[in-house]
Amino acid sequence: MYTIQHIKAQNIIEVTNAKASVYGKIYLDQGASLQELTLNGHEIIQDLKPLEYKDSYASSILFPFANRIKDGIYEFKGQSFQFKKNQTEEQNALHGLVYNKTFEISEQNVSEDSAIISLEYTENNISAGFPYTYKIKLEYVFKNSSFNLNVTVENTDKKAFPFTIGWHPYFTSSNLFDSEIVMDSKEKVVLGERNITTGTEAISGENTIKIKDQFLDDCWILNSDKVLFKTPKYDLEFNATGNNNFLQAYTPPRKNTIAIEPTTGVSDSFNNKIGLNILQPSNAYNISWSLNIHNN
Repeated sequence: MYTIQHIKAQNIIEVTNAKASVYGKIYLDQGASLQELTLNGHEIIQDLKPLEYKDSYASSILFPFANRIKDGIYEFKGQSFQFKKNQTEEQNALHGLVYNKTFEISEQNVSEDSAIISLEYTENNISAGFPYTYKIKLEYVFKNSSFNLNVTVENTDKKAFPFTIGWHPYFTSSNLFDSEIVMDSKEKVVLGERNITTGTEAISGENTIKIKDQFLDDCWILNSDKVLFKTPKYDLEFNATGNNNFLQAYTPPRKNTIAIEPTTGVSDSFNNKIGLNILQPSNAYNISWSLNIHNN
């Protein structure tokens, strides 16, 4: 049987099962981010301490934009808008507006085989950079060997708005040097100064990234929604719904840890339009990201 516990003093949710093979920890005050995850007895997402959440954005939902907007400035329908430049070093806007918001629990269900938690955040206050109202619904589904994150964005405003969306999880490996990422891609995003997209370039050969001692901060355009993270102890299959599938990989200053981020757009999508979506008033957008673990 699965158990869901809301620890109100810290406003976190813990998910466990009777076999102790599954564990999840969600921080409601940090954008409902999944800070720890164990599947089938393998700890695949760890607390990133000593890295701080404000710097790592660990497992945050990236909305209304994933990655960066150059100078925080963009134009939409003939008007210019300015996001707060929350990345001081690069002077860019980074990772959207909901990573530090508080989500509310709307529903929770447990059974012998799964735990399902539904969470919501409603934005009724418009900002200078994004003068629209919206609602985000998250559904976390925990099973012994799989995990699903289902996201719904509702436009509650009277105006259409632009957006991309992403997820920023960090995965752990017993030995990252001997781990690899396998994907189907023939195109890589070219990043210029301040990690802003300048174009794309064709790539050839096998789409296997042997991590070894590389420092990664790269983005690929995917031809398939399937990505495989292969480690010495487990393989993790990553799937995403939707038409615009991009993959960002980043190695932080923490041993045996890597961010593998599915997104629907790239750096500066609000300006270069790569992967940019428009959501009409009263409409909703749905996307799901799933993880399936296999023992080695």
